[in-house]
Amino acid sequence: MIAHADYIAGLAKGLAVLESFSPERQRLNASQVAERTGLSRAAARRQLLTLEHLGYLESQDGQFWLAPKVLRLAGAYLRSARLPRLLQPVLDRLALATDEACSAVVLDGAQVVIVARSMPAAGRNPAHARSAPMQFAQGLHLGARLAAHATSTGRMLLACLRPRDLSTWLNEHSPLARLTAHTTTDPKALLRLIEQARLADHCVAHEEHELGVHALAVPVRNLAGEAVAALNVVTRPERLQPGPLERELLPALQAATRELLAQV
Repeated sequence: MIAHADYIAGLAKGLAVLESFSPERQRLNASQVAERTGLSRAAARRQLLTLEHLGYLESQDGQFWLAPKVLRLAGAYLRSARLPRLLQPVLDRLALATDEACSAVVLDGAQVVIVARSMPAAGRNPAHARSAPMQFAQGLHLGARLAAHATSTGRMLLACLRPRDLSTWLNEHSPLARLTAHTTTDPKALLRLIEQARLADHCVAHEEHELGVHALAVPVRNLAGEAVAALNVVTRPERLQPGPLERELLPALQAATRELLAQV
């Protein structure tokens, strides 16, 4: 917990304003930002104008939106943070071994964030090429934020939480959003799936975050046994049947996590 004297409220407010923009609300006025952040309209307006002056926002006719300069913040993380740099070459080898798209994510509140990703070599698998437009229509880019409860990686990371922390997470983030007709939104049902993932040490999700997306995830642990990320492959449903899963995909993912064990 930070000491009150060390807390910079103005910085916190500015970051809250930046975070108030979303794919659903790409343009906001001062009143809308105030509603989304809990600031007064006057305070929201000052924050918006300051961020525009600094180059992080653009505006027209009272509407504000994020400017490309915001990417400097994400770019600095990807260039300097140790975890993405360790994960990327391992993901590249995993994509080559499985001929599938692979991602690495971390848990951030109600969502998981993609911090590294790799795509299979073009043309290796004709069946993959036919399914790719549907499978990868949404979300698979660096920095993408996906609902934890509806993804294989999110459930895997939730399975690695202590029971008390998992209970807190469910209390804070319920009700759970329904993203497709297959999304599990009942907390008790989700807990059962999370427990299955914990016991199996891997997690499969079928079309819960997006139609056409089927994925398998495993945790990435450090030497202390703490889960620091999760890896997944997005594939066709037939590859997630018990036989192919246990012969092909799961061993490849587990080999990738063993390679990372002493590094993360």
